[in-house]
Amino acid sequence: MGAVHRIVVVGTGLAGGTAAGTLRDKGFDGEIVVIGQGPHRPYALPPLSKAILLGEADEPDWVHDEGYYAEHDIDLRTNTEVRELHLGERAVVDSAGEHHRYDRLVLATGSAPRALPIPGGDLPGLRTLRTLENSLDLRAALAPGVKVVIVGAGWIGCEVAAAARKHGADVTVIDPLPLPLHKTLGDTVAEVFRDLHEANGVTWRLGTGVDAFTGDEGVVKAVHLSDGTAVPADVVVVGVGAAPRLELAKAAGLELSDSVPGSGIDVDASLRTSAPDVFAVGDVAAHFHPRYGRRVRVEHWANAKDQGEHVAGNLLGDAEPYTKSPYFYSDQYDLGMEVRGLANPFTDELVVRGDLKSREFTAFWTRGGRVLAAMNVNQWDDGEALQALVDRQVRASAEELRTADLANLAS
Repeated sequence: MGAVHRIVVVGTGLAGGTAAGTLRDKGFDGEIVVIGQGPHRPYALPPLSKAILLGEADEPDWVHDEGYYAEHDIDLRTNTEVRELHLGERAVVDSAGEHHRYDRLVLATGSAPRALPIPGGDLPGLRTLRTLENSLDLRAALAPGVKVVIVGAGWIGCEVAAAARKHGADVTVIDPLPLPLHKTLGDTVAEVFRDLHEANGVTWRLGTGVDAFTGDEGVVKAVHLSDGTAVPADVVVVGVGAAPRLELAKAAGLELSDSVPGSGIDVDASLRTSAPDVFAVGDVAAHFHPRYGRRVRVEHWANAKDQGEHVAGNLLGDAEPYTKSPYFYSDQYDLGMEVRGLANPFTDELVVRGDLKSREFTAFWTRGGRVLAAMNVNQWDDGEALQALVDRQVRASAEELRTADLANLAS
């Protein structure tokens, strides 16, 4: 594939910024160009629905300090869209018509919030949460007595609900599923989150969909549900997931995967696409994970950061497989939690260590006696042991997981 003198990264999010910085950390002294549509230097997204929305911070977690890119001779181009990828020429073309040739290319284009294709779906006042500006604008709208309606009871919906209640807003959350976080956590653990939000004053409208939004003078004022009722609203947040940005890869003819939710760019264990000089990381990567023996696509921030770090070595000639387990955390009211691993809550066995009602417990999901995933809730002493149990898929009985010393079990 030849010598590597110039690396182009498409995407100025966490994955792209981390990849560029790690290349310099590894001693790469060639050209690095990082191109993205956003107005800011790379930052991590979790504070948008946590510290910033709660009013505890005004800035996100920046990947690097403001002067880092210039000091490390990284050509960071914000407010710039890459519109074409020419694999044969090994070049991308940006919105100004400039051609950027590469020896290696990293696609870290991230995801975009999904919209609801229903009547009123384009009304002003419908909000999503994906950018710093989104978070600051939403925070400014949250106040005592403001009627906030959240469509979608996933992680973003639940975290926005918690923040809105802290600001004193009246909060209703709508979801067609019977419980919040149902697809991720299954019945038993999802009930913990339902009860948590109820105890903090959230109104649930579960098991029902949204048919339309209507407005007064063009501004959304009500959410109409599939059961024939309507919920009045001053602010509506649509949190129904995100779609990977695949347009560039698809138009260029890179192989895409239909075996993961939302599709993705096919990458092998080393994060290489079907074009040998092109890699993909973060939300867009449908990665063949050696531990699971199948493709997985993970949208969590840790995956973006870790894959961005990992791909740097492979850009420079390594061929190391990416093997880290998925990781995610959430803070809602006085509940903090972490999830490690990947499991199916509807087919894998659930084992609970601790007390669900007190919201101090660890949940394990096992298959064939092996630990596939673990979630610690308001318990912080066993993180390393849980990571080892998940990474090694340790075989343990339900009784051992409930009562044994986890560090010994993981060793």
